[in-house]
Amino acid sequence: MNRSCGFSMSNQWGHEAGMTRVTIDAAGMHYTPLNRRIREAIGAGADEIVITGVMGQRFIADGVRGRGTIIIHGIPGGDLGMFMSGPTCIVYGNCDHAPGNTMDSGTIIIHGSAGDAVAHSMRGGRVFVRDNIGYRGGIHMKQYQDKCPVLVIGGEFRSFLGEYMAGGLILALGDPGKNSGRERGIGSGIHGGRIIIRGGPLDDRCLGVGAAQRPLSGEGYRQIQPIIREFADVFSLDPDPLLRDRYIEIVPSSSRPFANKYTWE
Repeated sequence: MNRSCGFSMSNQWGHEAGMTRVTIDAAGMHYTPLNRRIREAIGAGADEIVITGVMGQRFIADGVRGRGTIIIHGIPGGDLGMFMSGPTCIVYGNCDHAPGNTMDSGTIIIHGSAGDAVAHSMRGGRVFVRDNIGYRGGIHMKQYQDKCPVLVIGGEFRSFLGEYMAGGLILALGDPGKNSGRERGIGSGIHGGRIIIRGGPLDDRCLGVGAAQRPLSGEGYRQIQPIIREFADVFSLDPDPLLRDRYIEIVPSSSRPFANKYTWE
């Protein structure tokens, strides 16, 4: 095994059913050489990059472009997949703050929980979190033309979910009893996109300034069904309870939520 470059040279390039795999041992490695190895592997056409020994390295897969799947064993630090465009990143463990920050396309799948500001300023792609997230999930999410970012949360979320959201979709599938009345500032400053929450209605005290709630329409249900099925498939969950339950959506309370802050009305 050659630890100087971080690759497991005994099986650096594996071929299983036509798939090319690279294994990187990240134990003790700074994120700069780690990302260099990831880019080299993607540039060489690797289908799967398995990274072991991850313990808090920030900025993993930041700015990575192309195809392939990056599998992380351990706990990545902040800003996983920031500015990422294309790959799928799967984390077997928890994740620190802001995975998917300003991500352009691709998928991040977290088999655990994540910290604050998940999907911060995300502008495309998908982030699936099996368990819980921290504060300000989906802050500043946005969309442009055919790019619609999606954040799906399987467990609990904390206050200020979807703060200043300008586009995209946040779908909270957790236990309605745990997500219905404790957190505050949901949708604070929202001026585009939708936050869809299982259960409801929420206590109005939970809503942020400029946010309004309403029952999810039949068309809304049809739109989220394939997302729920995919999420359940990824994490080996039963989708039926999620598909049968009721949902509410949080949207901007008006088309000009900040008008009176900048102009005389």
